[in-house]
Amino acid sequence: MKLEIKPLDNSYSEQVIDLVLNIQQKEFNIPITIEDQPDLLQIESFYIEGGGNFWGAFIDNELVGTIALVKFDERSAAIRKMFVKKEFRGKEFQIAQILLEILISYCRENGIDEIMLGTISVLGAAIRFYERNQFQKIDKEKLPSRFPLMSADNVFYMLNLKEIS
Repeated sequence: MKLEIKPLDNSYSEQVIDLVLNIQQKEFNIPITIEDQPDLLQIESFYIEGGGNFWGAFIDNELVGTIALVKFDERSAAIRKMFVKKEFRGKEFQIAQILLEILISYCRENGIDEIMLGTISVLGAAIRFYERNQFQKIDKEKLPSRFPLMSADNVFYMLNLKEIS
């Protein structure tokens, strides 16, 4: 079983939507639809053209994980769409960790110093993952005005790349 990480474009929208909605709706019962996430239908214009990116983790040509970066300011960006299929989570596969490291490398190479994200309090494993990776919890009020807020998010984190090695 070989893991391959590659940048995604609009040609992968259907696979991304399938992965993301299954996890959101079926696994975590989050009442969110594709209509709430039009970015998934426009990966290139929403993520890539603004200076961000969107990556997918594939095992045997099956999309099993995603992570995306929305650049919203000169030196700031937000993590979006961090999802790993249930059977491929955990220490054995390290997919979330590998995806995050690729995103952080991209930020360092592209002059992005601050990475922020919003998540949902019910996603405990995700929260522990971000905290293990040195993300600091911040109040919603402290988010920059241009931060791309998702209505469902109620917990927010920030990582300043200048403060970590």
